[in-house]
Amino acid sequence: MTVSLDQIAEMDRNSVLHPFTQLKDFAGGKIGDPTIVETGKGIRIQDAHGKELIDGFAGLYCVNIGYGRTEVAEAISRQAYRLAYYHTYAAHTTDELAILSDRLVRMAPGKMSKIFYGMSGSDANETQAKLVWYYNNLRGRPNKKKIISRERGYHGCSVVSGSMTGMSFYHDHMDLPRAGIVHTGAPHHYWGAEAGETEHEFSRRRADELEALILREDPDTIGAFIAEPVLGTGGITPPPEGYWEAVQKVLGKYDILLIADEVITGFGRTGSMFGSQHYGIEPDLITVAKGLTSAYFPLSGAIVGEKVYKVLEEGADRVGAFSHGYTYSGHPIGAAAANAVLDIVESENLPGNAQEVGTYFQDQLKSKFAQLPIVGEVRGVGLMGAIEFVADREKKVRFAPGLAVGARVSKAARSRGLIARAMPHGDILGFAPPLVITKSEVDEIVAIAEAAVRSVMDELVQAGEKI
Repeated sequence: MTVSLDQIAEMDRNSVLHPFTQLKDFAGGKIGDPTIVETGKGIRIQDAHGKELIDGFAGLYCVNIGYGRTEVAEAISRQAYRLAYYHTYAAHTTDELAILSDRLVRMAPGKMSKIFYGMSGSDANETQAKLVWYYNNLRGRPNKKKIISRERGYHGCSVVSGSMTGMSFYHDHMDLPRAGIVHTGAPHHYWGAEAGETEHEFSRRRADELEALILREDPDTIGAFIAEPVLGTGGITPPPEGYWEAVQKVLGKYDILLIADEVITGFGRTGSMFGSQHYGIEPDLITVAKGLTSAYFPLSGAIVGEKVYKVLEEGADRVGAFSHGYTYSGHPIGAAAANAVLDIVESENLPGNAQEVGTYFQDQLKSKFAQLPIVGEVRGVGLMGAIEFVADREKKVRFAPGLAVGARVSKAARSRGLIARAMPHGDILGFAPPLVITKSEVDEIVAIAEAAVRSVMDELVQAGEKI
């Protein structure tokens, strides 16, 4: 049966509930047909009409090894032919899963012990919440259950992980956040600092605010603090100087677990294997997904530190089996994909490439954009970066939301062959290309982005905006 592209588009429009899509506009054709992505190679994808796009966002921060790596496809195929599925309940396993788990425990920062597997970062953070509650129940602290996250932090879209996400538009009309999740301030010096406040001073104030929040809530009710080493969806914002040192002192003082959400920063993106290593973070629990398989297969992990696992094991005689699990936990095809991906990450030293090419990328972004009249801040680390647009650089005045400057720049870039993301918290253009990117490919991305920004600047001038 031959199916035309028009038929594919119609089938999609009539049957797929797309995430983060204006449903009425899509159903009525107002935002056009779906983009039917057909192939990919390296840092590029190609749609069904033959249009090639540089994927400057690696899917959703996840295709770290680039598209079209046949060695991963071959690993998936071998495992599927040998054993496509078996569960991990009641101490069942596969060789690929055992090898992967041993590898991750040794690779991860801090003193890690075990890994529980899921299918997405959202479900992994649901697991982390349950582990915090379980841990404190087992050690006789049944009130120590609240989880603190940060404004603009992103931790998923499910019920608890969506509640931990610190952006209101993820909560609106969804009955989120649920009780027991508390938010503290975002670590963004550009917007959050008081006049004349240094990064270290700002970090100290954020830590003081965190401590004040803990005391208001009662330290005996706070079980954990969850945070990304670098804010991702909240604006691709590296932490200010001294932030993690100051925050960890507060958490240690009040016996609060630290969950490092490494879904984006894990496996090389910052220039270190994990963002925690990059910033001197010592987590009790670590969340991984995305780069674990470069999204070649859905797989996530909640990595459990020795301190937490010891309590779980010692409590087993009292409470019985660990009563948490999914049908697809530790899926053998996912494990095979992850091992093949990590082979590439290690053999090609992709964290090193992210450091070297990432330094060049950050320099080029600053060189081309930092002095433009509509740019307030250029920021980033490794191979993740952002340009934030403002109406007035000197006074730090945002553009009117109706101008949709960030979205317009993203659209202009796409029309020129580059996918760069309009970030949801302000007028921000975000980048997170595959970690296999070269300096010459960075030059392509920056050139297209500069043309897009300048075209929108011209439009603003023509519309009478002062820039």
